[in-house]
Amino acid sequence: MDTLGRVEPSEILQQLMGLAEQAGVAVRVVRAGEGEAPLRSALCRVRGRPVLVLCSAEPLDARIEVVAAVLRTHGAGVIEERFLAPAVRERLERSRPGPQGSR
Repeated sequence: MDTLGRVEPSEILQQLMGLAEQAGVAVRVVRAGEGEAPLRSALCRVRGRPVLVLCSAEPLDARIEVVAAVLRTHGAGVIEERFLAPAVRERLERSRPGPQGSR
């Protein structure tokens, strides 16, 4: 958080990753090797358990969006039970899709 109380995007990502872990989603951060095809962050299942794989080469905003989407699906209870910094809650709400048919 800076001196004006704003939360940096990297802090938002860290908080969202912590919430995902609390919701039972394992979080792994991976780096693409040189010469490899670009990796994309995604949720997968390993032995039936959800694992969120975040690619460190992706833009920070893209990683935040992936974690927020996973939390909407797998972490509703955790999100509602916890106090979240307004910037974190705003990010979760901003990522939420609108009603079908709206533009």
